[in-house]
Amino acid sequence: MWTSMPRRRMGPLLLTAFLFLLALSAVSPASVGNPEDYTADEAERTATENIVFDDYRGKGCVDDSGFVYKLGERFYPGHSNCPCQCTEDGPVCDQPECPKLHPKCTKVEHNGCCPECKEVKNFCEYRGKTYKILQEFKGSPSDEEGSSLSSMAPAQLQSRTRSYRPSACEWCRCEPNNEVHCVVSDCAVPECVNPVYEPEQCCPICKNGPNCFAGTTIIPAGIEVKVDDCTICRCHNGDWWKPAQCLRRECLNGQTLS
Repeated sequence: MWTSMPRRRMGPLLLTAFLFLLALSAVSPASVGNPEDYTADEAERTATENIVFDDYRGKGCVDDSGFVYKLGERFYPGHSNCPCQCTEDGPVCDQPECPKLHPKCTKVEHNGCCPECKEVKNFCEYRGKTYKILQEFKGSPSDEEGSSLSSMAPAQLQSRTRSYRPSACEWCRCEPNNEVHCVVSDCAVPECVNPVYEPEQCCPICKNGPNCFAGTTIIPAGIEVKVDDCTICRCHNGDWWKPAQCLRRECLNGQTLS
């Protein structure tokens, strides 16, 4: 025989569980707490919290290589740094007055607190060539310049020779300060009206000796010269730039009357 049992009413506990499951299903999957969904900042902060850093403030100093020095100890922070002393406020480094480097120094080393000059320029450079200190030389153009001039066009050659005219009178010397000093020799005034320049010679020369002009004719100095049948001329002594002194005699048909 079946007996009917009284029905139980849904109590408050069952209702609370149902509402909790309903709320849980509405939550997004991203917020469940999967470790892979942590942000980078959170992961880094978590890893950092597990590391213990040594704090040397007020206790010592650390150099670039990680070596620790005690208070009062002197050390060199780097390969080319000046010496430092470890204090409670950190390294206090020396700042000495380093000697000035030579203005012509060509090789400087920084292996210590102050830079050192290891090589000084002891030569001069001039027109593509090098010369020793106190060496004297003629200020002629280099071989490269001479060869390039011959291959230039006329317009280029004219422009080049205007800016530079080689002279055998120019003498140069390599000074101790590595600079080249050049001078041009003074030439005496030639004693002729038609001086010529010989190769590799500084000053012009009078190949035929002193002379002067008698009209348009060049006559030698020191003697009387008959420039025509009726005229005899003579140069002034040493005054080649003056016209010759000439004496014209009375002539008839090319013959003198006296």
